[in-house]
Amino acid sequence: MMTMSAAWPGSVALAARSCHSSNCCFNRWLPIPLSRAAAAAAAAASSLCLLRRTRAPPPPCSSNSVLGGEGGGDSMATETIEEGGGRDGEEGEDGEGGEGGNLEIGEKEWEEWGITSSWSTQVPEMVSESVEGLKALRREVDAPIKFGGIGGKLRGPFKEREEKKHKAMYQSLLDSEKKLQFFAARQIGCRLLGSRGYLCHKCWLPLHGDCMCSKILPCFLWRGLRFWLYMHPKDFLRQNNTGKLLWQLFGVEQARLCLFGICEHEESMWKVLQSSGRDMVWCLYPTQNAPSQSVKDINFDGVLGSVEEKFPQVDEKMPVMNVILVDGTWNNSAAMFNRLKDRAIRVWGEGLNTISLAIPSVSVMHKLRTQPSKDRSCTAAAAADLLTELNQLPQLSSLGLHKSAEALNDTLESLLDALTGRRIRTGRSIARTIRASSCHKF
Repeated sequence: MMTMSAAWPGSVALAARSCHSSNCCFNRWLPIPLSRAAAAAAAAASSLCLLRRTRAPPPPCSSNSVLGGEGGGDSMATETIEEGGGRDGEEGEDGEGGEGGNLEIGEKEWEEWGITSSWSTQVPEMVSESVEGLKALRREVDAPIKFGGIGGKLRGPFKEREEKKHKAMYQSLLDSEKKLQFFAARQIGCRLLGSRGYLCHKCWLPLHGDCMCSKILPCFLWRGLRFWLYMHPKDFLRQNNTGKLLWQLFGVEQARLCLFGICEHEESMWKVLQSSGRDMVWCLYPTQNAPSQSVKDINFDGVLGSVEEKFPQVDEKMPVMNVILVDGTWNNSAAMFNRLKDRAIRVWGEGLNTISLAIPSVSVMHKLRTQPSKDRSCTAAAAADLLTELNQLPQLSSLGLHKSAEALNDTLESLLDALTGRRIRTGRSIARTIRASSCHKF
């Protein structure tokens, strides 16, 4: 999901031949569905319960943060996971936490989370290194690794030692690119470990009582179109993330996940994009410095006809129109887009083609959380609107894109029902007001 910010953060320069990945914290939550009376009694009995319901303010940020937010370059050194996977991260519930047992992330587990395709199957190297670092520290500290509380953060004695080591390591990195790599890999690795046994590998919702996999019906998407979900590490395994719905519906080949800051993902994506050519790559993103184009400006002549006639089977050489969806809060997505733009300039000598929606619809997710303006939407809703607009083009009207859009909107409704049902079940308000910086605008 993306959001809008008044000021544009500085871009993150992508050094030639460099890759991006980084390390971050765990998200693991065990919900406590107590009544108000029971919760009050528990709070009176133990001050720990109250501490669990206290959320520390985020670290101050500066405008030159490599994430593009309003945070200093070193703010990531102590940053922990917010509203992520694990124990009801984005829902903001309390959690008992859990203990880290087997600190291994193999290719099978990586694949089970639905984040692999034919072009990306292995666990990123720096993610594995991040986990190895946790294993080494656990042996040194001789204390169990626990997760829990709001945000599913590391807890206990291990947390204190890990944060000191993490901050020292982060500050020792002089190159901003290396810092980003360190941040992203740690974020991804910890979210994976912290979500084990709690979140469904497919829908990223709690396994018990909230899994919506039975309501997700795979849907056909015209093979001449491919989505790229360029996702920020903090949106990875978020229960209310909607970008995940695209590959759950259309498959991991036509809706490919690329994690921001993860070297293997970004390099693999750009290898495909560079091979496709600049005219076959578009980013759905509103730009302030230059007017965005519309779907009418996309030339599908090189795709129409040749897809079905020359390539009856899926083939990487098949001409495909690539559409990049920046999936992160606006403060983060601004730096993500700048990263894409800088890479495009190095690859093609000019910036990235951008399009915006003619009339964005109101996302159903607005029912769950109040948005400051109706044109700020979630990733899946924006993708559905894009498919609808493409279907209105005469040359694409017979390709069933409107059916793909309807299926995406229906699945978004199912996600909304699952999230709403959980809130009702745990006695929380269905709607909540959120900051303008956490909305998405297309």
